[in-house]
Amino acid sequence: MNDVSRSFRGNSNAARDIAHHLHPYTNFKKHEASGPLTIVRGRGVYVMDDDGKEYIEGMAGLWSAALGFSNERLATVAYEQMKQLPFYHAFNQRSHEPAINLAEKLKSMAPVEMSKVFFANSGSEANDTVVKMVWYMNNALGRPLKKKIVSRIKGYHGVTVAAASLTGLPNNHRSFDLPIGGILHTSCPHYYRFGVAGESEEQFATRCAEELEQLIIKEGGAEQVAAMIAEPVMGAGGVIVPPKGYYEKIQAVCKKYDMLFIADEVICGFGRTGNVWGCQTMNIKPDILTCAKALSASFLPISAVMVNDKVYQALMSESDKIGTWGHGFTYSGHPVAAAVALEAQKIYDEIDLFGHAKRMTPIFQKHLQSFADHPLVGEAMGVGMVGALEIVADKNTKAGFDLATVGAGTRVSNHAQERGLFVRNMGDRVAICPPLIINETELADLFGRLRQSFDATLADLKSEGHFKG
Repeated sequence: MNDVSRSFRGNSNAARDIAHHLHPYTNFKKHEASGPLTIVRGRGVYVMDDDGKEYIEGMAGLWSAALGFSNERLATVAYEQMKQLPFYHAFNQRSHEPAINLAEKLKSMAPVEMSKVFFANSGSEANDTVVKMVWYMNNALGRPLKKKIVSRIKGYHGVTVAAASLTGLPNNHRSFDLPIGGILHTSCPHYYRFGVAGESEEQFATRCAEELEQLIIKEGGAEQVAAMIAEPVMGAGGVIVPPKGYYEKIQAVCKKYDMLFIADEVICGFGRTGNVWGCQTMNIKPDILTCAKALSASFLPISAVMVNDKVYQALMSESDKIGTWGHGFTYSGHPVAAAVALEAQKIYDEIDLFGHAKRMTPIFQKHLQSFADHPLVGEAMGVGMVGALEIVADKNTKAGFDLATVGAGTRVSNHAQERGLFVRNMGDRVAICPPLIINETELADLFGRLRQSFDATLADLKSEGHFKG
C-alpha cells in the first residue's frame, strides 16, 4: 500500500499527522498529499515503520544516534533519574549532580584546555548562545564595535534566528528575512566544486584564507570582526572535508585579527570523524566548542558550549558588573538529559565506541570510494564514518542535473527507502552517516542497498533521456 492511500485511511497515524502535525524541513503541500512515513520502533542500526517494514538507518537519524536505536542502560538511567529528580534548573546559582558530573566529564574530554561548560538543548541553541557570548565578551572588554562573526557558504549551524543566520544555505534564509546584521559568509572550502583549473588543493586552501582576510579587511578588520565559526567537516552543506592545510591557514588569519575561533562539533563530535573530536582530525585549536547530537546518543535533547579561560574571564567580569549573565534556558542541563548524556559517555568508553569507529573507518571509506567509478558519481568524499556521493550528469565537466526537473539525488534517496535504507540527499549530494555501532556485515548491506539505488536511478535517467553517458 503506497503512502497516498495510507495517509487518508480513517483514523490512521498518517491521517492524524496530516491533520494536526506541522513538520520541520517539509513541503507542507506535498505532505498533505502523501503523508508521513511513521516510525514506531528501533533496534540497533534498524528502525521499523507502522507497516512493519525495517530500514537500515544510514543517517543515524539526523547524524546523531551513535548507539543506534535501542539501549536498556540509557532507558534505565533516565527512569532512575526521573524518580530521584525529574527536573531542576541551573538559574541563580542552583545546580544538581548530573549537570556537575557531565560538565566535568566534557572538560576532561575537550581537545584543548577549556574553563567552563554551559548547557542548552540543541545545536541551534548552543550556537545562538555563542553569538551572544561573543557580543557580551567584547562589550566586557570595551570593544563595542568588535561584533561581526564570520561563517561560511554552505556551513550549517542551526535554525534559530542567529544560528540560521550563521548557516550559509539559501533555504534557511529565504522568506525568513535572514541573515541578521553582523553575520558574514566566506568561501566554501570544497575543492571539487570551487577549485579552479590548474589550482592545487594547497593553493585552493591558500586562496580561501586570502578571501577570508579580504573579507575581514573589508568589514573593518580587527576593530569590528570578532570571531569565525566552522564545522570541522561541513555536514548539512554536503559532507565537505576541507583540503589539508586549510584550517592552519584559516586559524592564522583569525589570530592575526584577534578573532575567536569557534568549532561547531554538533555533527563531528564523539567519534564521527575517526577521533573523539573533529578538531583533532582537522588540527583545530578552538576558543569555544559547541556539541550536541551524539552527546547523549540523541536519546534525550541536550547540547553544550565549552569556553576557554579567556572567554570565561570576560563573561565573569561583565556578569559581575551587570549583576548577572542574563542568558539561559529552563532546561539548561536538565537532570534527566544530563544523566543520560553522562551514561552515554560511560558506554562509549566501556565498549570502546571511538576505537570501533576508527576500526570501521577504512571499511566504510573503501565502500564509499568504490562508488567513484559509478557513471553517476562525480565525487566520493568522506572522513571517518561520514561521507557523501555527488551525482553528476557529466564526470568530465562536473555538470549536474537540473535539481527542479530531474532531482537525481531525491531519486536515489527514494530508491534507497524502497530497499529499506535511509540516506539523505542535499540536492544531488547523497550523505551516509550510520550509527557508530554499525558492524562490517551491516556496512556491506548498507552500501549494497545504496549501490542498487544508484543503479535504479541510472536506469530511470537513461529511460527518460536525461543521461547519455
